[in-house]
Amino acid sequence: MEIWARRGVWLVILFGAAATTGALAQAAAAANSQLVRKLVDAAIERTTHQVRYDGRYVRIAYPGGDVPADTGVCTDEIVRIYRAVGIDLQKEVHEDIVAHSDAYPRKRQRPADSNIDHRRVPNLMVFFARHGQVLPKSTNAADYEPADIVTWDLGGGVDHIGMVVDRRGTSRAYMVVHNIGRGPKLEDVLFNWRVTGHYRYNGRSSPPASAGH
Repeated sequence: MEIWARRGVWLVILFGAAATTGALAQAAAAANSQLVRKLVDAAIERTTHQVRYDGRYVRIAYPGGDVPADTGVCTDEIVRIYRAVGIDLQKEVHEDIVAHSDAYPRKRQRPADSNIDHRRVPNLMVFFARHGQVLPKSTNAADYEPADIVTWDLGGGVDHIGMVVDRRGTSRAYMVVHNIGRGPKLEDVLFNWRVTGHYRYNGRSSPPASAGH
């Protein structure tokens, strides 16, 4: 009887652990769904802003720094979208470059620079690959989901970046919020250029410093 009693206790513990794990998984899925919704909403909200395309080097505050609100490039839109949900890519990217500089392309700048680290597409590609999910660079629209980050080669060595949202264009693919020179726009351009990167990033395990812009 004692053996069966012990087995009963272990079964209760195992079932309890399984139930807890299931509840945690459900909670994590719900939190992720909420974050995706917030990112998509933040991306679409960006299209209401008038932004002049300007990629000049600007000294900005750190952390929580931003170039003037009426200026910016494609990377600034991604930074602004994430900052709207409490994720400071300026801080996270800069800290990762400082700690792991060999992982990043360093042809254009040495040493790490919090004014510009997060404003370069190649740096964001490395960061998202290191700390997010790397997804297929396919031409199948079904592989892309809202809040995914996509990078492209525009030709001539010009990189570009944007965020997928939950609205579909005439192509039936999800549309993208990006700034290719006319300010942040919502456009049906997912496969207009060669896809060079496809990522999903929901923030690092340690909470970033929140800041406005």
